[in-house]
This record gives sequence, C-alpha cells and structure tokens, in this order.
Amino acid sequence: MSYLRALIVGAGPGLGAALGRAFAAAGMKVALAARTPERLRPVAERMGATLHGCDASDPGEVARLFAEVERGIGIPDVVVYNASYRARGALAELDPAEVAKSLAVTAYGGFLVGQAAAQRMLPQGQGAILFTGASASQKGYPQSAPFAMGKFALRGLAQSMARELAPQGIHVAHIVIDGGIRSARRADPAEHPDSTLDPDAIAASYLHVLQQPRSAWTWELELRPWVEKF
Repeated sequence: MSYLRALIVGAGPGLGAALGRAFAAAGMKVALAARTPERLRPVAERMGATLHGCDASDPGEVARLFAEVERGIGIPDVVVYNASYRARGALAELDPAEVAKSLAVTAYGGFLVGQAAAQRMLPQGQGAILFTGASASQKGYPQSAPFAMGKFALRGLAQSMARELAPQGIHVAHIVIDGGIRSARRADPAEHPDSTLDPDAIAASYLHVLQQPRSAWTWELELRPWVEKF
C-alpha cells in the first residue's frame, strides 16, 4: 500500500478514532479534524496523530485545515469525510435553519473537503478520498428528511467524483454504514450479540478499500451487521 498520510475530517471517539488507529497501524501519519477537537486530544496522543479544529461547512476553515495538515504531516494522500449533522422531527415542524445546517455539514462540507483533497492529489496522480455514508444514503426514514437529503447528496457527490477522478489515479469510494455503530453508550444487548457494527471492523473495511488494486476498484461498499434487514 503506497498511502503515507491520512486526514480524517469529522473525527470522533467512535468510527473516526477507529479509522485513525487502523491507518496508524498500517504505517500512515494521521491527522484528525473535528469541530471540537479538544475532546479528542487523548485519542490523538495515543495514536500519534495531529489534531485540528475545523467547521467543514466553512470554505475558509477547510482551506486553513489543509494548510495546517500540510505543515504538520505533509500533503495527505488519503482523506476521509466522516462529518454529518442531524436535524430530526416531523416535516411540518422542522426548523429551516437546522435543515440548512444539516445539508451544509453533511453534503456541502463533503464537497469542500473532497475538492480540496482532489486539488492536491491530481498533480500527484494518486490518492484516495473516502466518504462515510449511512442507511439514510439509500433509504429516507420518517422524521429524518434533512439527514436523508444530506446523505443522498453526499452519495451523488461521491459517485460523480469517482467517475471523474478514477481515470486520473484517485480512488473515490462511498461506504454505507447500514446500522448502528457500537459504542460505550450503545452496547449490544445480551440477547442480540453483534447487532451493531464494531467500529474497528468498519475501519478494517476502509483499509481494505485502500488496498484494492486499481484494476478492481470499488466506488461503493455497504457494511451492516449480520442481523440487519435490508
């Protein structure tokens, strides 16, 4: 695997931390970016990652983030967009401002980060840009219209980018997380083991995507626990 430096935007203590651990274990230098980065400092220190604050829906902050990362670990050749924002509620009662924020963080931020990554990878002729999707990327659930709108848009962005950038050496992939991710706050019930997705198992699949030969790249991968209905 030729990738050396990874940036994870929208990092948190769950999947983002698991991705950082997997990438670091594979020998990559890692940068973690989050809206509130201080809560991740112990996580970053354990994996030797640099830590950055960023509102991914702000073009200026995204530009500053990439400049900081380049100074810290060099130009990233793997960029993961893991950020999202949910506004829940009955359609007739949704706050338009919250809906706009959900779209801005979930989809527009993906465009900003994906564009900044592509601008740096194209001159190198290689790189990987991975987007974290969700069940809502393919199924719009009741009282979750803003999240579905954002994740559907992110999926369309990833598909368009994959078709444009793959012939230029950049692997773009969209990973659908179809199910709940296990955490300290969301443990598997004793009567339903493995009913949530283990974040480290998800991270292993992201790493597998990075290891694919370019003669057989995937643009989309669906991950779900074995008990999930689809």
